Amino acid sequence: MSEVVIQANGLTRHFGTRVAVDGVDLAVERGEIFGCLGPNGSGKSTLMRMLLGLLAPTGGTARVLGREIPRDAEALRPAVGYMTQRLSLYEDLSVRENLDFVAQIFGLSGPRRRALVAEQIAEYELTPYAGGLAGALSGGWKQRLGLAAATIHQPELLVLDEPTAGVDPQSRREFWEKLFDLTAEGTTVFVSTHYMDEAVRCHRLCMLREGRRVALGAPSALSRPLAGRVVDVHVTETERAIAALRGEPLVASTTQLGDTVHALLAPGAPPPQDAAAALERSLAAAGVAGARAEPGSANLEDAFVALLLGEQLDGGSEPTTRGGNPA
Repeated sequence: MSEVVIQANGLTRHFGTRVAVDGVDLAVERGEIFGCLGPNGSGKSTLMRMLLGLLAPTGGTARVLGREIPRDAEALRPAVGYMTQRLSLYEDLSVRENLDFVAQIFGLSGPRRRALVAEQIAEYELTPYAGGLAGALSGGWKQRLGLAAATIHQPELLVLDEPTAGVDPQSRREFWEKLFDLTAEGTTVFVSTHYMDEAVRCHRLCMLREGRRVALGAPSALSRPLAGRVVDVHVTETERAIAALRGEPLVASTTQLGDTVHALLAPGAPPPQDAAAALERSLAAAGVAGARAEPGSANLEDAFVALLLGEQLDGGSEPTTRGGNPA
């Protein structure tokens, strides 16, 4: 049986007249990577801060690891690791000193503290930098240090607020491999991200728009409602094709993938085979020669774009038992 470790019901937060989070419901189960996806200003960070007890909700309720939040926030903190987008450690302390300081904050002392610091330095491959200043590390190594610090007390829940923003792809990949290792050991991860290649790695995603939950489910399930609404246009003059398609009523959005224009069809458009033929005719009429259109496959980015355009894709997905981490 799965165990729910985060439960939010109608969670709401107002800042004056602005509604930052608007009646969000969600449940996160133990050992999953639960992603929060949305544009800037959609309420991701505010939602996380309320779940951690750092910000009192205007309305609704939340329970995290069996504790009522924000009432039991102080009791929750030893069981949670929190990592923000920007390195929140001391740049004028060494890597080892930062880890030692964080360990002391969590009440670790003596030989146990020193052993855990050494373990984290080895686990996160920080040995060559252990005596150097944290501020001298590159972005990827700073994030690695941040994760080492956030997990030094072996928390049950790890909350990561856009932890890999501005980090190179290889460092991001290695960072996520560490997250999979942690979930394999039973840690629950709640993470926000802007990167689609990261979002598809989550077991489930909650998409936010203007503070509201507009989609919830496994990444593959979120793009499923858009099956039959994608056309790929193979064309030499991609820029001219995109300009022409932007004025096409059948098309909701376009993006360029190499020499292909990936087009998300508007709601109510004809089947993709018919739409493809119509788009070929439209492009020919616009003077774009040699375009060849065919039905394409929807992806998570299509779902994200559809939600930004105001569509509702939420199927109300609840936690389900998983067979393992996504590849």
